[in-house]
Amino acid sequence: MWVRRLFQPSTLHWAWRTTALNHPLGRHQGGLRWTHSGGRSYRAVIFDTGGVLVPSPGTVAVGQASSATAQQSGKLTESMAELAWDFATKEGFRVFKEMPATKTLSRSYHAWAGPRSPRTPKGVRGHSTVAAASPSHEAKGGLVISPEGLSPAVRKLYEQLVQFIEQKVYPLEPELQRHQASANRWSPSPLIEDLKEKAKAEGLWNLFLPLETDPEKKYGAGLTNVEYAHLCEVMGMSLYASEIFNCSVPDMGTMEILVRYGTEEQKARWLVPLLEGRIHSCFAMTDRKVASSDASNIEASIKEEDNSYVINGHKWWTSGILHPHCKLCVFMGKTDPQAPRHQQQSMLLVPMDSPGITVIRPLSVFGLEDPPGGFAEVQFKDVRVPKENIILGPGRAFEIAQGRLGRARIHNSMRLIGYSERALALMKTRVMSRTAFGKPLVEQGTILADIARSRVEIEQARLLVLKAAHLMDVAGNKAAALEMAMIKMVVPSMANQVIDRAIQAFGAAGLSSDYPLAQFFGWAQTLRLGDDQLKVAKMELKNQSRLQEPAARRV
Repeated sequence: MWVRRLFQPSTLHWAWRTTALNHPLGRHQGGLRWTHSGGRSYRAVIFDTGGVLVPSPGTVAVGQASSATAQQSGKLTESMAELAWDFATKEGFRVFKEMPATKTLSRSYHAWAGPRSPRTPKGVRGHSTVAAASPSHEAKGGLVISPEGLSPAVRKLYEQLVQFIEQKVYPLEPELQRHQASANRWSPSPLIEDLKEKAKAEGLWNLFLPLETDPEKKYGAGLTNVEYAHLCEVMGMSLYASEIFNCSVPDMGTMEILVRYGTEEQKARWLVPLLEGRIHSCFAMTDRKVASSDASNIEASIKEEDNSYVINGHKWWTSGILHPHCKLCVFMGKTDPQAPRHQQQSMLLVPMDSPGITVIRPLSVFGLEDPPGGFAEVQFKDVRVPKENIILGPGRAFEIAQGRLGRARIHNSMRLIGYSERALALMKTRVMSRTAFGKPLVEQGTILADIARSRVEIEQARLLVLKAAHLMDVAGNKAAALEMAMIKMVVPSMANQVIDRAIQAFGAAGLSSDYPLAQFFGWAQTLRLGDDQLKVAKMELKNQSRLQEPAARRV
């Protein structure tokens, strides 16, 4: 007979058992028999893989369709169906409601998770406070799909990050949210600054710089893309975590650009204080008057005069510029309009105290201002910058942007998965504690279906992101181009759906500032609007061999 998975209510473990019901067929040789282990009793239900309840082949073999035994088989099937429904609606819900609240950050992604490593203090080394972090010994081998597969050093980092967020960040979130809504919101919260110092002391600082960019681990932790992806998901559980660990945008991108392309003088002036968290940066790319989704349209000008560059441009959505500690702007503009299309633009390091920079107004995203860094519309008028402030050289802005584009997509995607995991955890806690229409929300069929869909969609999206990160590690960004485009399309849409279901489960509270769901939804929706569905389709069609492959024969 088929072996079926049976539920052990006392411990919520799955056990492999056969069953016999109180039915004449249960006494027949070859019929279904009850087995048990360790003196435990089990409620048993047999499900066919197609969703139909059937007796075992050994039982049906004793008679044909016209026999009395076959009639009894039909009654047995009906009895089993009634038992299954009774179990699902009564015992299953009872057990589910008695489950302890899930710890969001400590879930395992496979069934063989061992005990987690204890939190271990780290020493201080260089600009990264991680003493022992090193790339996984299997960085060039198999894909690590769960934290349990990380190397011991990176696993300890993961555990530290989990405990720090659970113990130090979550309890302060209500106060941090109140600060974001206060009149002082454009000044850094003292709580955030205190948490930064604690993060440094515990070795949770500058974790983002990749091994490929910093092979000597002079500036960062030296993690692979897959390793950091797992940590980035944890940081996505809280809206404030990335800033606390000095892994937030746009500073993260600015630091990576400087490590990869900066001169020694540029690193000494700008990179070191950014790594230490003493200053912040902003990124000015999007022009106000053109469709800057095609960056080749950018009209902001960079003209050479004597030993300087003079820049003029009207930018908006300049990220991070409102922070009071913002001292550096990475500016993208056109140095040679006559050059080939993707060699016209350059990037400059512009000190924020340069004359001619005017912040016109702050901008909000779905009503979210994102203080203290925020977004703004900015005017650059005759801003003079020394020639040595150009990054890599004239006409190389696209090369610079492409150099870190893939990692930015991995980071955004894993943060969104962190949002989604937190939203799902909050949803499960909520439905277990609220009653509507005469019964607990957790007993509503639509709620359970939403939880199941959310879990499946999160797991699917995570695997795609980790695949993209793995390809970047073992084959490079070019080989992972299609996967990077796909995650930009898939993950924001997934996050929108998962967070939307959580908000619906919360009702009006889900739209309030009492929970992070509304902000999660706003940022996920923003990224969704910038997805690359068209790019994915073009990349698929470009590979003509895929179109010529015959359809696989169905077996």
